[in-house]
Amino acid sequence: MTTYAVTGATGHLGRRAVQELLDRGVPAGDVVAVARRPEAAADLAGRGVQVRHGDYSQPGTLPAALAGVDRLLLVSGSEPGQRVAQHTAVIEAAAAAGVQRIVYTSIAHADTSTNPLAPEHRETEAVLARSGVPATVLRNSWYAENYAAQVDQYLATGEVLGAAGDGRVSIAAREDFAVAAAAALLADGDGGVHEVGGPGVTLADLAAAVTEVTGTPVAYRDLPVDEYAAALRSAGLDEGTAGFVAGIDASIARGDLDTGDADLTALLGRPATPLAGALRAARG
Repeated sequence: MTTYAVTGATGHLGRRAVQELLDRGVPAGDVVAVARRPEAAADLAGRGVQVRHGDYSQPGTLPAALAGVDRLLLVSGSEPGQRVAQHTAVIEAAAAAGVQRIVYTSIAHADTSTNPLAPEHRETEAVLARSGVPATVLRNSWYAENYAAQVDQYLATGEVLGAAGDGRVSIAAREDFAVAAAAALLADGDGGVHEVGGPGVTLADLAAAVTEVTGTPVAYRDLPVDEYAAALRSAGLDEGTAGFVAGIDASIARGDLDTGDADLTALLGRPATPLAGALRAARG
């Protein structure tokens, strides 16, 4: 029997990936949910899933968490500036435990992207390559939920403000990314690198989708990057965060988050959820 582990198993992506493994018929006893707070996965334990304590920031917890695991879904961490050290700890523990394959959730075009998030993912991919453990790299584009969380703001102002120009971003629902990750974990073969996202859309298309979902007209207003950063500061963001957010839009303008939907469609075995549907679902 093959034992599958998912890190970050109490997070949105990790929990849904565990659910997908179970939905696809993997026996619960063959699934390991690695969580920083195991008590948050009590529902999974109640279904027979092996819940183990594993904290990216506490390497000593990882050997026991990964003991006996054959395939590992490494869901990337969420702490900027800490990811490389955290991911390295997991990869090293996985190699020591004899894990046969790692599936890692990276970022779109990690090898060339100017996205502010890309450097840590790029270095993690290098660590993974040096580890000798066969790997599948899922270079995920942007979650629809990233924008859904801002819909109320869009409605209040009547606009989506940004600095992405006509750049396209391959937005997809988190649900789709999780299902794709589980599919990659179950698939045989060396896996390779997949650029994963939905059909590319502009932020003007996003505004149109918000209008469709809410019934309230919303338009996209494009600004130069420095003016967008200034607007974000005026809205209350600190200088570093404003620069970070504006930098993401600048990277969209350069095509860094445009993957197309071919790889996601192949992993899902169906088309990606349409943008309006993803926004609607994210808003409940």
